[in-house]
Amino acid sequence: MSHLVHGMGLEPVAPDWSPIVAAELVEPLAQLGHERVTSSDLQVLWRSPRPMSAAALVRFDTTSFFVKRHHERVRTATRLEVEHRFSDHLRRHGVATPACHRGPHGESVARVGPYLYEIFDVARGRDLYRDVPSWHPYRRPEHARSAGAALAHLHQAAATFDEPASRPDVLLDAVGLMDADDLNDALVALLHARPGLARALEPFAFLTDAQRVLAEPMARAHAVARTQARQWTHGDWHPSNLTWDATRHEVREVLDLGLANRTFSLHDLATAVERAVVDWLDAAGRGFVGVDWDSLDALLAGYQCVAPLNESDRRALATILPVAHVDFALSEVEYFGDVLSDAANRDVAYHGYLMGHVAFFNSPVGVELLERVAGQPR
Repeated sequence: MSHLVHGMGLEPVAPDWSPIVAAELVEPLAQLGHERVTSSDLQVLWRSPRPMSAAALVRFDTTSFFVKRHHERVRTATRLEVEHRFSDHLRRHGVATPACHRGPHGESVARVGPYLYEIFDVARGRDLYRDVPSWHPYRRPEHARSAGAALAHLHQAAATFDEPASRPDVLLDAVGLMDADDLNDALVALLHARPGLARALEPFAFLTDAQRVLAEPMARAHAVARTQARQWTHGDWHPSNLTWDATRHEVREVLDLGLANRTFSLHDLATAVERAVVDWLDAAGRGFVGVDWDSLDALLAGYQCVAPLNESDRRALATILPVAHVDFALSEVEYFGDVLSDAANRDVAYHGYLMGHVAFFNSPVGVELLERVAGQPR
């Protein structure tokens, strides 16, 4: 059977990027400290169904490792090296992340033509969600509670990672628009700085839609964001980016820092709620967007056991939540529209994700979710 990956809905789709094969890995492995490996030495055990890069679990002799391949239009070596330094920092401060392999001069990224490769140790623990589409809810409240606690521990560990923010780019979390005093001016500047995004947005009345849909909730979020201390955060916290101790239902290791950036902890927590408490992907099948109330309560309770949130924090979290996704959603529109020239998924990213997620929080269940996050009873 051909390799399929997760799409923007529930049905598997053809991958954006060709699947990893053993023969292509000889050169990147040599660059990253694994000389004298031939393709016949390598066995591809499993290919990831995540769609926006190619990744695989590979065995060499008695050792297994995890390989990711990115196109240079999606990631730069400089950006990947920041992720690796962030991962190293987290491990030094008690957060388990898979170590990346390095070459003889400390390099952590291999380049072959237009492609960049990373090689990691295999994460410890069970990858219980590896075949589950990325933004599905937690399978049980115990997982959500442990994930909340683990996120708080990550925020504490990350607070002393002092590298500057990565500039806005394709498939990257950020809070630049939330920080802006004037949303329209910030959007005009962003389109000027990112011509690929401008091209991707050409079919839409974007600035008009932004004033109609985004301006008011973004202004409220801006008032909160300006009071928050900046630090590096994960940016994509959901259960398939974690491995698990299946017996105790606890997080074992943290995966995939590809969206990490310098934002603030409440923004990252809002992203964690948005990613895996609201069942966005199943809406088409059921006709409505559901909320996993038990997982919401468990996620927040787990976080608060490590990093308590006061009443003001809870209200701030609810204020941020409707627009926590906006910077990343725009980067996804650029990915589909300009990098891949995929008009269908570009439209889904624009209407269903960028604008649609904001609109959801004006619905009765969306308002109820915000009240619950703010600490108000249902």
